[in-house]
Amino acid sequence: MSYRALTQQEIAQLQAQHCTCDNWDNIQVVPQFLAENIKHVHFSGNIKLGLMQKKYILEGGIPRQCGIYHSSVHNCTIGNDVYISRIHRYIANYNIGDNCYIENTECIVTDGESTFGNNTKVSLLNETGGRAIAICNQLSSQLAYIMALYRHREETINNINNIITAYTESIRSSQGHIGNNVTITSCGTIKNVYIGDNAQVCSANQLENGSINSNAFDPVYVGNGVMAKNFILSSGAHVTEATLIENCFIGQGTQLGKHFSIYDSVYFCNCQGFHGEACAIFGGPYTVTHHKSSLLIAGMFSFLNAGSGSNQSNHMYKLGPIHQGVVERGSKTTSDSYVLWPAKIGPFSLVMGRHHHHSDTSNMPFSYLIENEDNTYVVPGINLRSVGTIRDAQKWPKRDKRKDPNKLDQINFNLLSPYTIQKMYAGIQTLETLKELSGEDSQTYRYQNTVIKHSSLFNGIKYYQMAINKFLGNSIIKRLEIVPFKSVEEIRQRLKPDTEIGLGAWVDISGMIAPQSEIERLLNDIDNNILTTLDAINERFKDIHANYYNYEWTWALQKIEERLGKPYTQFTVAEIIDLAETWKKSVVDLDNLLYEDAKKEFTLVTKTGFGADGDEKIKQLDFINVRGKFESNPFVQEVQEHIQKKSALCQELVDRISHL
Repeated sequence: MSYRALTQQEIAQLQAQHCTCDNWDNIQVVPQFLAENIKHVHFSGNIKLGLMQKKYILEGGIPRQCGIYHSSVHNCTIGNDVYISRIHRYIANYNIGDNCYIENTECIVTDGESTFGNNTKVSLLNETGGRAIAICNQLSSQLAYIMALYRHREETINNINNIITAYTESIRSSQGHIGNNVTITSCGTIKNVYIGDNAQVCSANQLENGSINSNAFDPVYVGNGVMAKNFILSSGAHVTEATLIENCFIGQGTQLGKHFSIYDSVYFCNCQGFHGEACAIFGGPYTVTHHKSSLLIAGMFSFLNAGSGSNQSNHMYKLGPIHQGVVERGSKTTSDSYVLWPAKIGPFSLVMGRHHHHSDTSNMPFSYLIENEDNTYVVPGINLRSVGTIRDAQKWPKRDKRKDPNKLDQINFNLLSPYTIQKMYAGIQTLETLKELSGEDSQTYRYQNTVIKHSSLFNGIKYYQMAINKFLGNSIIKRLEIVPFKSVEEIRQRLKPDTEIGLGAWVDISGMIAPQSEIERLLNDIDNNILTTLDAINERFKDIHANYYNYEWTWALQKIEERLGKPYTQFTVAEIIDLAETWKKSVVDLDNLLYEDAKKEFTLVTKTGFGADGDEKIKQLDFINVRGKFESNPFVQEVQEHIQKKSALCQELVDRISHL
């Protein structure tokens, strides 16, 4: 944009409008500049001004003419059609974009050189700093996971820190940024804060040393009473209602409000935090807490739903807050649940009651952990038959609030994956070993500081085997769908993996499920200076995520080969049909268990409290009018349709290949 000096006539007009300046020669303006809309302003430092002729219409039809009014402006570049009014102290050292509305704010200043929250050290999990990570604008949940947990790879961590430091130095500036179409109203002090396009900052109390990475695709909203220091807010974040933030990264689409307090933590995409408190936590995608009395501390979570009064302790009154816990993806904590760290809880588990014995149930996925006489009782695999588990899996993709085309976090929503299925294989092996060691007639079995009842052990083996059958069958049916085969050789050719990647162990890297070999390859490339920028690292994560189903088939096929005791090049049509039939039975059996679980929501007990001031008939009518009938419940209908659909899918494959 081209600028010119003020004319003497314009200077005289500004002075007549009660404007002052330390040196009028330091002000430059666009060629079409209009002086009439600048009144009661003191200028100092180097100033560049755009054209201000637009008129804003506020709620209630109130007009506001663009311009600068009743403010002190120092060393700023101000774009076109900007409205600035009543900056009570001053606005200093900022580049302000076009179409911004800034009103009734105490102070907006960049003081010295700033990195706007980037490279802030956040002490996750271990409050003493043993796992501190450096946050930055391009931080993904996957990279943060590596930084926090892969401390055994010192060279990798050092290289990542150097990459973040280099990025941070590239954005270091003594001039702050307020992007285009930004609204800032009725705020306190905003100091050393980068504010991206289309952000709305309304009635925030204090913002210091941070980045608000808003953009036109997914604006950020910062609302009333918010206080934030040393922070990064990613695109689509919504923070309001007196939320307190310090030393934190807040991910894309995350919502914080209702006096939530979060300190020394990272909260990645689509998290929610209301009422409660989080300290030193790694909040992976979809970590949710809604209750005043809930505290998340020194733990790693993802896809978590924390109940009212959920709490953890991260020290045992010895060497301080050094202990950590891991609650793997998809777990829930009930009201007033408590876990004494260190502990590790397997994926898709339910934690009920108080647990003090440092259990490790990581190889018992889909379990209940229940307090009973100060013991932790584990019910393996029971969550596979829970309606709530399936409902969660269905709702997570629908609740992805990210509109930014550049999605930082890579998310796999699958309940059944090589990651969870490998744990079920390990779980079956463990349960079988316990049965052998303690005997089939034992009433209870001891495992990792927990107790497993006789019936729970046998049911756990059954549920895990059903889920394994479902996963492997689904994999082979998906692989063979649509294609018309003319011979067994064509089927075998179709079964051939597209890649050798996928064999071996799989990991959940904070929302992204991947072969461990690919994560190791990525880390080695960081060590060898092949991946030298944050963009390059994030692109590699995206590539691994995009190839998930190719890698999954490689893994699943090996498990099928192990089951049949032969390579896929020797599979027969009869064996494939048998796998499909086994898959159908497991799907139908699990769906029937879900059907029965859903039916519990329509029992006599659940009708308690319905039918005020009436008899049993009124209770029934009230319940039906509020909750509906069991048969017409959308989830129940969906389960029935799922049984029919999967049965038909199995039959279609059988009909297509049985003649070969």
